[in-house]
Amino acid sequence: MTAYADQPWLKHFTDEQREDVEHPPSVLHTFLDVAARIPDHRALFYFDGALSYRELDALSDGLARHLAARGFAPGDRLAIMLQNVPQFVVGLLAVWKAGGTVIPVNPMYKQGELAHILTDAGATAILCSERAWQGYVRATVVDSPVRIALTASEFDLQTRDDSRVLTGERPLAQAGEGADDVLTAARAAAGPRPGVPLPAASDIALISYTSGTSGKPKGALNTHGNISFNAHRQVRVQDLGEDAVIFALAPLFHITGVVCQVSAALAGGHTVALAYRFEPGVVLDAFREHRPTFTVGPATAFMALLAGPDATAADFASFRLIGSGGAPLPPAVVESFRVRSGGLYLANGYGLTECTAPCASVPPGVEAPVDPTSGTLAVGVPGPGTMVRILDDAGAEVPFGESGEIAVTGPMVVPGYWNLPEESAAALPGGELLTGDIGFMDEDGWLYVVDRKKDMINASGFKVWPREVEDVLYTHPAVREAAVVGVPDAYRGESVKAYVSLRPGATAGPEEIVAYCKDRLAAFKYPREVEVLGDLPKTATGKILRRELKVRAG
Repeated sequence: MTAYADQPWLKHFTDEQREDVEHPPSVLHTFLDVAARIPDHRALFYFDGALSYRELDALSDGLARHLAARGFAPGDRLAIMLQNVPQFVVGLLAVWKAGGTVIPVNPMYKQGELAHILTDAGATAILCSERAWQGYVRATVVDSPVRIALTASEFDLQTRDDSRVLTGERPLAQAGEGADDVLTAARAAAGPRPGVPLPAASDIALISYTSGTSGKPKGALNTHGNISFNAHRQVRVQDLGEDAVIFALAPLFHITGVVCQVSAALAGGHTVALAYRFEPGVVLDAFREHRPTFTVGPATAFMALLAGPDATAADFASFRLIGSGGAPLPPAVVESFRVRSGGLYLANGYGLTECTAPCASVPPGVEAPVDPTSGTLAVGVPGPGTMVRILDDAGAEVPFGESGEIAVTGPMVVPGYWNLPEESAAALPGGELLTGDIGFMDEDGWLYVVDRKKDMINASGFKVWPREVEDVLYTHPAVREAAVVGVPDAYRGESVKAYVSLRPGATAGPEEIVAYCKDRLAAFKYPREVEVLGDLPKTATGKILRRELKVRAG
């Protein structure tokens, strides 16, 4: 038996939290149970609007009936291309009730990106915003498999016109030629859901296309079993209570949004608060109005919230737990957040689309350690029912404390990628996910992520992990965001270049930041060049795009 097989991380969980429910009921099963048991409990808040579990159940029943009447059959796929609006959740549940699969799509995708996904996934239907339909989606679906189109207005189900996020005027007419308004269609088809079997654990719930930050997007196959395992584990471990309000900070089209926000809420009988899309002032207003108890998002989002002139500790007073994931979390940001939020601890986490969101997190009531050698903050410990191993280049386990590739096994790991058998076999040999991330684990089971395998910089034969340099940059009092890339160097082969943005009102020149790092890092690690930008490029989920910065660096 190997050391990893002893699962030292389980010591951080209580017996109740460690209860291994490998095959919990699907989130749809649980939602239907909650809707029958407490039908008037709030399921969704959206600005000043709300939907109860009864209303959400009825609308999703009606939409499922509408889809079935239009020929949408079990196994068919519907793309949802929306911001954080209630219609996203209605569409998600309706597709599952109709026996289908949802393809979450980033609404910032352009025509070519959308066309690739619709064609690659063989989408039967699409649900998008009215503006997107009238702008370019209608033309895009002409040459795609899509034959059913639904649209949604961000102005529906609430009365506010907040120009900070809800841009433009209310449409005079709903939907558009060739599409049906999703709420109108759901109400018109009101009645019992279609008589198809509820999903089995092995049925595909989502085809989640990877962000493409590391290559061409691939469709990860998240099953109902994958989602229910992580959703129910979150409910069991966090124990937020049925009165919990989960604020949807992460986009719903991202795996974190679907699993850690919507699915966990519906599995626990909680309420989800939506605010269309991330804008710091709007999010803070929603915190004040809905008093959420939990949220999760990237460190960049929390830095943006705290940078606002109106942010106060009182805005965060209702939270029982806050999680960070999707982007590296420097220790300096944790401490800054603690001070500005009135003592709240920002709990780290680690996951991938292929892990159906988290596979490691910081258990409630404890704080992640910082590795004394590298200064890296632990991302958490693997959850109950999860096996994490650290492997060398030959696929053998390395001892505790040594770095290697992180490999994950468990009920949350996807079975593969859509129509990519070779890529699936390479990434998931024997069902174990090879993440492509480099990390190490200590003897107490704390997992540390060093960096992406492909992002390692080779400076004069020395390995430099960008994450280590970024952690130092974040300790500079003027630095708000930081990213490090390798650039060609005639002498060293590669050298380190840093891109930073500054805190509001702060000043610092490149020479000052270089000198700061030189005092704190080995000679081969400190950045030889620093470029100051207004903002660093990011994905829609807040992950800084090193790839774009590398292109910029030439």
